[in-house]
Amino acid sequence: MDERAVSFLRLLQIMDELREKCPWDKKQTKESIRHLTIEETYELSDAILKNDHNEIKKELGDILLHIVFYSRIASESNEFTINEVIDSLCEKLIFRHPHIYGDVKAETEEQVKQNWEQLKQKEKGGNKSVLAGVPNSMPALLKAYRIQEKARAVGFDWDQPEQVFDKVKEELLEFEIEIKNKDQENAEKEFGDLLFSLINFARFMGINPEDALEQTNKKFIKRFGHMEKRVKEQGKEISDCKLPELDGYWNEAKNL
Repeated sequence: MDERAVSFLRLLQIMDELREKCPWDKKQTKESIRHLTIEETYELSDAILKNDHNEIKKELGDILLHIVFYSRIASESNEFTINEVIDSLCEKLIFRHPHIYGDVKAETEEQVKQNWEQLKQKEKGGNKSVLAGVPNSMPALLKAYRIQEKARAVGFDWDQPEQVFDKVKEELLEFEIEIKNKDQENAEKEFGDLLFSLINFARFMGINPEDALEQTNKKFIKRFGHMEKRVKEQGKEISDCKLPELDGYWNEAKNL
């Protein structure tokens, strides 16, 4: 037997035993572990950004556990089994890759993505919006990115990066006008438009805005930590320091 099959069967056996014997595992429902699944996904994302191969391996294992856990819970009430989950995925992958398993030609990544979205529409009967597959609960930044990707897949996109950047400048100007007008409500709307256009430009340039922002978050945390350390070395609290002093420590961190 393939060693991958052996490892997977071992996992299923352990899951069965835990579900039958462990007091905590026996009590869990799909709803009770949902928030843990979200947490594990963020932990995997963090490990990927750190490029920590060992942590990526561990977090992938945690997510795989959750897939097996949900399937085991569902099988107990005859909803579906892990076999059906895997078979359904296999069928979907084959259906959405006709350039591999059929006679469709797709020689570029962009063609593959366009085919993917069109085939998803066929699966749903063609009655739902192209954007219907974007989860409502997805964080707004990621949601904007996925909306734009899906729109591009059906041909609704700019041709040149200069056009997208002009849109960014246009939205910035409109935001500035509302700021000067002191119109809080419209300023918020225009700021949303500005963010959306910036995310669009990032996507157009091959930059994942979520990853880019997270890198900046980490950079800020690191520099702020250095600033706090330097303030403590002076025997002071950060709230007691004037901005020029803090700027000096900040610049030290940047140079480091």
